[in-house]
Amino acid sequence: MKENSLNDEWEIRQKLAHCYHLVDYFGWTETIFNHISARVPGKEHHYLVNPFGLNYSEVTPENLLKVDLDGNKVETSEYEANPAGFALHSAVHGARDDIHCLIHTHTTPISAIVQKKNGFKYDSFYGAQLYGRVGYHAFEGITLFKEEKQRMLQSMGTHHILVLRNHGIAVGESSIEKAFFLLWTVQRAAEIQCQADAMQGEDVLLDQSVKEKCAALTSTLIQDSGFATLFFNAMVRKMQTAVQHS
Repeated sequence: MKENSLNDEWEIRQKLAHCYHLVDYFGWTETIFNHISARVPGKEHHYLVNPFGLNYSEVTPENLLKVDLDGNKVETSEYEANPAGFALHSAVHGARDDIHCLIHTHTTPISAIVQKKNGFKYDSFYGAQLYGRVGYHAFEGITLFKEEKQRMLQSMGTHHILVLRNHGIAVGESSIEKAFFLLWTVQRAAEIQCQADAMQGEDVLLDQSVKEKCAALTSTLIQDSGFATLFFNAMVRKMQTAVQHS
């Protein structure tokens, strides 16, 4: 592998480890389960994923596993990967060249919303930013089987957010920073929706034109500016400061 590719991969490893730590810091983990993956340079579509059995706080740039689209390790490691992650992550990394990082979570607010028939609402500040950007996939059990890959891709379509009904969420973007910011937006939308639905009183509904404008603006902001990188780096600094003072 060329030196530049090695340097690029090391940078991705560092950012991905930070992403795992941020998900842990914000309390979005599911113990040792769930996955965050990031593609590394090369035509093989190899990607990095967490070693199964480690807490997210224990993930390091060095111990991240590099696997192929079949989930086979392509470098020696004492760790194995969680097979439940291969169907979803390998499907997306194999088919979507616009997605280089995929994050799967099922926090309590997200899991509650994706269990509801209507899923996400788009009338809050954060919910409006998701309008028209979400695909829905029916629950088929734990995502272990190759035959579900194509159906998940069809459900996702060209979207960057996939609701796994009765399960959780997957968000994907062209960089780790953008994927994390998108996850944060989805999580905030879920938290607010759960809180609003628990309160009495009628919701103020947004016009479709407003929701379309919000979603388009946010999508453009993520793709065409350094906003997501600024946000990601700020959250890393916040996390590191908190750890230093703990």
